[in-house]
Amino acid sequence: MEAILECKGFLFDLDGTLVDSLPVVEQAWCRWADRHGLGHDDVLAFIHGKQAITSLRHFLVGYSEAQIQEEYRWLETVEARDVDGIAALPGALALLRYLDAQQIPWAIVTSGSVPVAHARHAAAGLPQPKVFVTAEQVTHGKPEPDAYLLGARLLGLAPSDCAVVEDAAAGVLSGLAAGCRVIAVNVPADAPRLDEVDFVLTSLEQIALRKEDDGSVQVQRRA
Repeated sequence: MEAILECKGFLFDLDGTLVDSLPVVEQAWCRWADRHGLGHDDVLAFIHGKQAITSLRHFLVGYSEAQIQEEYRWLETVEARDVDGIAALPGALALLRYLDAQQIPWAIVTSGSVPVAHARHAAAGLPQPKVFVTAEQVTHGKPEPDAYLLGARLLGLAPSDCAVVEDAAAGVLSGLAAGCRVIAVNVPADAPRLDEVDFVLTSLEQIALRKEDDGSVQVQRRA
């Protein structure tokens, strides 16, 4: 029998999960890498799914906090302005509209800052979530559990009643650490702990939902 995940609400990552923003993300970080003489491959191998400030601190060892914050502001400005080509990923709009129509709670939980996340959310034409967790709201970003714990709390749900939907290894680890159910979509095949997630999918279009009379949601892989 096909596996079934039961939950009461959803916590979605934004970049790479709901929104196709990979080209502009990598373009911005490559521009930043060039400023510091860093290899593109090294930078791009580290950044995905993490808060920008975490990545900057990783690469700017020996820099003062004031210098790191200056770099953060430069990068944030570049990322917030560049929304050319950003679009909703296949299945994202239909899935979110179904959740709204069925009054199923959902939130966006992103490692991006308010200016960057809101610019990309708007560019993709996504519905507005009641809960939108950004980098500014948590002390410890993904892969720590803080962001998803906050998202669940703001939805008024226990973490175990929430399904995290993620494309990045750091986000999968964050969801698991928070005690949520996890649906991995287009996560790298070598990501750690994929054997612990509920579903490993290639598209949001593979998610099939059915709301029960008690308000719970049955999630299956669409054939």
